[in-house]
Amino acid sequence: MRLNILIIALMLSALPVTAVPQELPDPELVELLRVAASEVDSFPDHFDAQVWLTDMSARLASQVRDPGERIEILQRVHREATRAEIPPELVLAVIDVESNFDRFAISVAGARGLMQIMPFWLKEIGRPNDNLMQIETNLRFGCTILKYYLDMEKGNIPRALGRYNGSLGKRKYPNKVLDKLRLKWFRA
Repeated sequence: MRLNILIIALMLSALPVTAVPQELPDPELVELLRVAASEVDSFPDHFDAQVWLTDMSARLASQVRDPGERIEILQRVHREATRAEIPPELVLAVIDVESNFDRFAISVAGARGLMQIMPFWLKEIGRPNDNLMQIETNLRFGCTILKYYLDMEKGNIPRALGRYNGSLGKRKYPNKVLDKLRLKWFRA
């Protein structure tokens, strides 16, 4: 399976790529990512953490079979979402749609990891040696970016998701994430 993916990736990399104009990153977002990359938080309440991890682990078991990796992802999602002041379940829904919980995922556009972060952010914030395949780094950047867009859109989740995905004004991506949130990652 991985060999097939590698072969497809190599074939795609040989195709001519048309340059897509990118917006320059907002300086405020660049600074938020810079600060986020240097902060560390954890669960504030041990009992709540156990309940949440147990519940979410059962929901994630079919996608991440290794219980150790599953708990690591969930702990870090909770930590980074809480740090960014966004619902961890929303982050799980984004990851579900973006990478299907494959922390080594690379999109055709070059986005990397669980939350599919574009590598240009590393240079923008002066951290070119950070690894977007590392769970914590990827989640820290992804949650910070998502929170920025949620604030920019005054809490309008579909619009923030559209910005996150680069599809502002279109409903397909926000609807996919909101369906995952409603049908799978809802709070019990």
